[in-house]
Amino acid sequence: MHLDLIAIIVDEYQPAIDFFVDTLGFDLVEDSPALTNDGYPKRWVVVRPPHAHTGILLARADGPHQHATIGNQAAGRVGFFLRVDDFTDAYQRMTAADVQFVTQPRNEPYGRVAVFLDIAGNRWDLLGPTESD
Repeated sequence: MHLDLIAIIVDEYQPAIDFFVDTLGFDLVEDSPALTNDGYPKRWVVVRPPHAHTGILLARADGPHQHATIGNQAAGRVGFFLRVDDFTDAYQRMTAADVQFVTQPRNEPYGRVAVFLDIAGNRWDLLGPTESD
């Protein structure tokens, strides 16, 4: 058993795909046409970090209730965690790609960490092995 997908609600598919694939380096696993339960067109869009088991379903917001959750899926907390082998390289690459970091890198008992925002405004931890400051 494993966790296959989580969903992140986004405003539009393509900017979210561009962010996760081009900026973060995720793989675009699937982008297929689909329909809602009431027959409206949508897409089944899945991105996944290379070699990861769990992917992200990019779900375009449908209606005011879902639009209100964009960027606040974890109620302002960090809700997503991206573990990398080389923290410094990932941090520098993401900074160069204009990813918005809201904290400076720091060492914690669980590793090196800095908080960044995704395309929707959700808070993520970039996590890596502890490094010297």
